[in-house]
Amino acid sequence: MEPLAAAPEVTYNWVDVTSDFFKYIKDLQLGELLHDGLLFGLFEAMSAIEMMDPKMDAGMMCNRGTPKPLNFHQAVAADKLKIDNIEPNELIGIIDATMACIVSWLEGHSLAQTVFTNLYLHQPHSINNKILKAFCIAVYKLLDCIRDCINQAQVFEEEDFQPMGYGYYLGSNPQSGHTYDASLEVTEAKCISLLREQEEELNKKTKNTEAEANILWTALAARIRFTRMFYQALLLITKRDSKSGADCVALLNGCSEMMKVIIKTSGKGTQPVENSDSPNPMGFEPMINQRLLPPTFPRYTRIKPRIEALQYFDELVSRLRHAWKITSCTNFHTAVDFFMEFSRQRACILSRSALQLLYLSPSPATTAATAQTVPSGVPRPHHIFIEILRDSIKNFVNPPVLINKPMMPGTPQAREVVETFLTRCVRPFAVLLQVCGHNRARQRDKLVLLLDEFATLQEEAESVDAITSGSMGTGDCPCFSTWVLYHVLRVMIAYLLSGLELELYSVHEYHYIFWYLYEFLYGWLVSALGRAEGLANETTKRIEGKRAGVRKQKKRTRPYAREGLMCQVMQNMCGGYYKALVAFKLQGKIRQPQSEFDNEAVRYKHRFAPLSGLSPPQVHYHEFCEMTQPLQ
Repeated sequence: MEPLAAAPEVTYNWVDVTSDFFKYIKDLQLGELLHDGLLFGLFEAMSAIEMMDPKMDAGMMCNRGTPKPLNFHQAVAADKLKIDNIEPNELIGIIDATMACIVSWLEGHSLAQTVFTNLYLHQPHSINNKILKAFCIAVYKLLDCIRDCINQAQVFEEEDFQPMGYGYYLGSNPQSGHTYDASLEVTEAKCISLLREQEEELNKKTKNTEAEANILWTALAARIRFTRMFYQALLLITKRDSKSGADCVALLNGCSEMMKVIIKTSGKGTQPVENSDSPNPMGFEPMINQRLLPPTFPRYTRIKPRIEALQYFDELVSRLRHAWKITSCTNFHTAVDFFMEFSRQRACILSRSALQLLYLSPSPATTAATAQTVPSGVPRPHHIFIEILRDSIKNFVNPPVLINKPMMPGTPQAREVVETFLTRCVRPFAVLLQVCGHNRARQRDKLVLLLDEFATLQEEAESVDAITSGSMGTGDCPCFSTWVLYHVLRVMIAYLLSGLELELYSVHEYHYIFWYLYEFLYGWLVSALGRAEGLANETTKRIEGKRAGVRKQKKRTRPYAREGLMCQVMQNMCGGYYKALVAFKLQGKIRQPQSEFDNEAVRYKHRFAPLSGLSPPQVHYHEFCEMTQPLQ
C-alpha cells in the first residue's frame, strides 16, 4: 500500500487591519453596524455578537471563575466520586437525585443539563458497585424507551420535550456519540435480569440486618423494584400486545405501591447542599456538559425538588394506568370523549404520548399483517381505522347503505362512494385524536387547521348522501353529513372554550363568545343529536318493517339522550352567562375599551374567523347585532 502524499503547504497573506478598523469606525454612529450584504448578513452579525459572550453564550459559563468541572475519571482520581463501598444512604441519595433529573427532563429541559449531570451515567461500566451499576444501565434503557414513546406519538412541541441526546448514546444509534460504550449494549431482558438480581440481593440483606439498616435496604430495594417495573410497563405500552393488558396494569399497580415506600423514605438518603445547584452532594456536576450546549442565551435549569419529583412519578403512574383504559374503548365517540377528558387534566408529555400509542398504534400481530399507515404519521393500520369509523357511523346514524342485509341492498356505485369517503375520513379523524395529545395552548392553533380539513369533508359527505339516498330509494337521508356535522360542532365548541381556558379573551368580549355558544353552536349540536337519533330509528323501522311475522316493534333506546341533556345544560349555562354579562355591561360594571382605539366588529370577525367556510354557516357581526338588539 503506497503511503499517502503529504498535504501541500498553504501560505496565508495576513494583513493587519487594526489601525484601519479603529479609524473607520469613527464614521459610525452609536449603535450602527457595518453590513456586507454578500458575506456578512444579519445572522452572522448576531452569531458574532453571541459567541464568547458570557451573557449570551451558555458555553462560556464555565469561564466565570468557578472551578473547572471534573469528569468521571478525574472525579474518581480526586476521591470525589466513589465507585465502590458506597453506603446505602448515599445510593438512595444518588437514585432520588437521578429521578428528579428525569422529571426535569420530562418538563422540557435538556438531557445535558439534567440527567447527564450525573457522572455515574458517563461510565456505568466502570462502576464496581453492582446496585448502582444496574440502576445506571437501567436509566439508559429507560431514557431510550421514554424518548422512543414520545417520538412515536409526535404530540410534543419544543416547550414540552427536548429529544436531543447531545452525543450521549441511548441505545438507538450506536454511532451517535462520543460517550458510546459497549457496556450499554444491553438487551431489554438482560437489563430486567440485572435489576431482578439486585432486588433479590437487597431482599436478603433486609432479613439479616438490624432495624435501622433494614429500613435503608428496604428503601433501596423499593427504588430498584420501581425502576424495573416502570421500565417493563413502558415497554408494554410502546410495544402493545393485546394480551399484555393485565400485565401492564399489574406492573403499574406495583409501581404505585413501591412509590409509597420511596416517598416515605425520601429523607433517608443524602440530601442536596443548601444553595447548591447540584441535586446531590456526590456524583453530580451541573456544569459538566455546558460546552455541549449551542451558543444561546444561558438557560438556568433548576432540578425539580426530590419530594416534588417523586410525587410527579406517582401521578405519572396513575395517569398511565388511566390511559390504559382506552384499550377497552370500542366506540370511536367514546374514544374521542376519553381523549378530550384526558387532555383537560393537563397530563404530562409522557402520559399523553402513551395514550396516543395505546389507541393509534397497532399490536405486533397487526403490524406484521399490514404495512399500511394512516396519513400524517399516525401509525394505526389504515383498514383498521376505516372499520372503526364505519362502526362509528353505524352506531350514530345507522345509514341504510352500511347495513349488510338482503332487504337493504345497495348499488355497487353507492358502496364504492362510501368506501372512498371513509378513506378520506381517516386523516381528519386521526388528526383529531392526535390534536388532543398536544398541550392545551398548541391545541387551539391545530384546531383551526383541522377545521379547514373538515370543511372539505362536509362537502364530500353531502355528495355521498345524495348518491346513496338516490341509489337506496330512501329519499332525503343526510346520514353522513349529520355525522360529520356533529364532530365539526364539537371542534368549534372546543376552539371557543379553549380561548376562555387560556384567557385569550378580554372581559368585554365575553358576551358575544357566550352568545355564540348559547344561540348557535350548542343549539345546533342538540339538533344534530336529535336528527341522528331520528335517522337511526327510521332505518331500524324500515328494516323491521320488511321482516315477516313481526307483530310489534320495540322502541329503540336513546343512546345519546345523556349527551343531549348535557348539551342543553351547557347551552342554558352559556345563555345565563351571556345575559348576566349584558346586564353588567348596561350597568357599567364591565370596563370597556376607548372608542377611538376599538372596533367591536373587527374583534368579532377575528374571534370567529376560523369558523367560516363550514356548516353551520358563520353568524356575521351585523346579524349578531340584529339578533341581540333588544338586549344591547
